[in-house]
Amino acid sequence: MKEIKAIVKAYNSIDTVNTSAALATVVRVEGSSYRRTGARMLVLDNGIWVGGISGGCLEGDALKRARLAMAKSVSTLITYDTTEEDAYQIGVGLGCNGIIDVLFTPLNFQDKNNPVEILKACISASRQTHVLITVTRLEGNWEGIKTGDVIKFSGAECLDILYDEGAAKKMLNSINDQLTESKSMPRKFSSEDGSVIEAFIEILPPEINIVIIGYQYDVYPFSRLMKEIGWRVTIVANPQKLNTKITQIADEVISPEGLDLLTVDDHTVIVLMSHDYKTDKYNLPKALATKAPYIGILGPRTRSERILRELEEDGYSILPKDLSRIYAPVGLDIGAVTPEEIALSLAAEVKASLSNREGGFLRLRKSSIHERG
Repeated sequence: MKEIKAIVKAYNSIDTVNTSAALATVVRVEGSSYRRTGARMLVLDNGIWVGGISGGCLEGDALKRARLAMAKSVSTLITYDTTEEDAYQIGVGLGCNGIIDVLFTPLNFQDKNNPVEILKACISASRQTHVLITVTRLEGNWEGIKTGDVIKFSGAECLDILYDEGAAKKMLNSINDQLTESKSMPRKFSSEDGSVIEAFIEILPPEINIVIIGYQYDVYPFSRLMKEIGWRVTIVANPQKLNTKITQIADEVISPEGLDLLTVDDHTVIVLMSHDYKTDKYNLPKALATKAPYIGILGPRTRSERILRELEEDGYSILPKDLSRIYAPVGLDIGAVTPEEIALSLAAEVKASLSNREGGFLRLRKSSIHERG
């Protein structure tokens, strides 16, 4: 989401009278690649770009491809193959060993359905998961759509644009499956007359919201790191006890009384770091009453065990499914000592938890780093 926000910000500042632009989007990855599907890069005709589609090895060629797309006003799908030992192949010798499809789409600033305008609408909407269908290749007869078009899925009726009931039904089934698994991937569908449409179906969830309940000095390095990652930061604390500098970091500061009114969804993380035993004990049941998949409690294990034990004694029943959401002590075991190191440990654990990973050494991982399609 951070990259998308940066692209939208740059897009909003374009001199649309004297400047042309194109959007490069990674729509398929086979094998290994530094960036995955959904990575984007906004390119201006003056050579300035925002975002990225690789670790730097493809961006130079991407500038040329984007300018060509602008000149022709036609979207183009380019395949970069770094698995071949070909001296003329972009990215050869870098050890990526992957095949990457990148779609270059010239942007029509007057078209309110151009890809960046659609992204802008997604990030300005309320917290919800969006589905974007990017047409990457067409074969045969498809009226009303073209390569590079992006359809913001809002229900089965929006697929009527395909004018083919069979293809629309297959695409709808795929979207439902991908929503269940929260996975973005390229797909291929055929119509009743044998025409083929290839599309990148992207599941775009809302940004992660880190709700930090506390006001002590260690809130600041953790908040700064969260913002650098690109997540939303909400601080729950008495504003009079907070250093005013936190308002320059956090997206929102609310009083403890407003915690019950806070919208907490499946993409919200709650961290209890007040350093006050009674406060954390009071707020833990409130956190457990939400949908937050991760609830962290700062402090030693004996402290959190005591909180849980006393809550049970007070008649508050904690179910096994709730215990699995509680992370105490918080963080990965990296030997963190300073507030900044603890913030790093905590951020890494949150990311691992949300990604259903164990957070171990990658050199010990038997399978590939990223899931292969």
